[in-house]
Amino acid sequence: MHIGVNLGFGRLHENLTDEQMFLHELELAELSERLGYDSLWAVEHHFTDYSMCPDPMTVLAYVAGRTQRIRLGTAAIILPWNQPVRVAERMAMLDIMSGGRVLLGLGRGLSRREYLPFGIPLDETRERFDEAANLVVQALETGYAEGNGRFYPVPRTPLRPEPRASFRDRLYCVAGSPDSIVSAVALGARLMSFITRPVRDLMPTFDSYRNQYQEKHGVPAPPIQLNVNMYCHEDADVAKERFSRYVNRFFMKNVEHYEMAGSHFADIKGYERYATLSQALRDAGLENAAAAYVASALGGTPSQILEQVSVVQEVMGSFDLVLVPSFGGMPYEEAQHSLELFAAEVMPAVRKMAEPAPAAI
Repeated sequence: MHIGVNLGFGRLHENLTDEQMFLHELELAELSERLGYDSLWAVEHHFTDYSMCPDPMTVLAYVAGRTQRIRLGTAAIILPWNQPVRVAERMAMLDIMSGGRVLLGLGRGLSRREYLPFGIPLDETRERFDEAANLVVQALETGYAEGNGRFYPVPRTPLRPEPRASFRDRLYCVAGSPDSIVSAVALGARLMSFITRPVRDLMPTFDSYRNQYQEKHGVPAPPIQLNVNMYCHEDADVAKERFSRYVNRFFMKNVEHYEMAGSHFADIKGYERYATLSQALRDAGLENAAAAYVASALGGTPSQILEQVSVVQEVMGSFDLVLVPSFGGMPYEEAQHSLELFAAEVMPAVRKMAEPAPAAI
């Protein structure tokens, strides 16, 4: 099983500056390689304490120079906020500088707080994403950027430096809505999912992706990547109290950032699914929704977390696991200890659990 680490760059801490938070996140990045994790991912978010990483490619270029082995992923580049030719150029350059370790994750974005300063209406995001994604993927595949769409008309232009290798098996899309699943499948991308509800509740979406991928490409879909908040501690009582506190704090900030309790999604083309989710959240109430979010994350002692991962595997079969180790204002010494404990006591067992059974003699 591929096991990675996702840096969230949120500053919900009481006594840290933005600079201190950022440097601590970069320390976790280097620690992740030393502990044997397979990949390191950086988000793109703007303007608020919820998450502040305006340029994941710059972060990954720094990490590339500080590491040797770990793969480096964007989780994700929000294409409507970025000029796609520049994305293709910078990804080609980053892949060369890192020795081919780059994983390209793309997303559409959701928050009005982030879209408004960029001057982009939310009802244009679906069309902008599809047009930009096709341009970026084709440019990295062929070495030439070219497009004649509404938003990004580009004459045939070479990428220099040239891409060193194909990104076809290194392409990911954040997708949850039906139209985003269609877009991901059309690109031949792996599905990247940020888990906000128990996996069993998300299986209709995952099954839709798998079925559409098989039908379009004639082969089984690659493993779905699950991004999950994680807190691990030797003491069960300590783990339960801290895990619940940090996850609840993160959840409330998530609801605020995305305005998930609002009714505005119903009036925005392409966000109909979120209108339904927002109504469900209002119906359930914040406390019940927060409890569901806590139930979707990984928290507890090593043995408890191993059992939680086992349940996910029973529900959905093979998957890639990406851990979010720092969230909700968690002190960084706790995040570091959690990552270390997971690597030492959970990761070997998870990898063994995911191995195929030996063939019968």
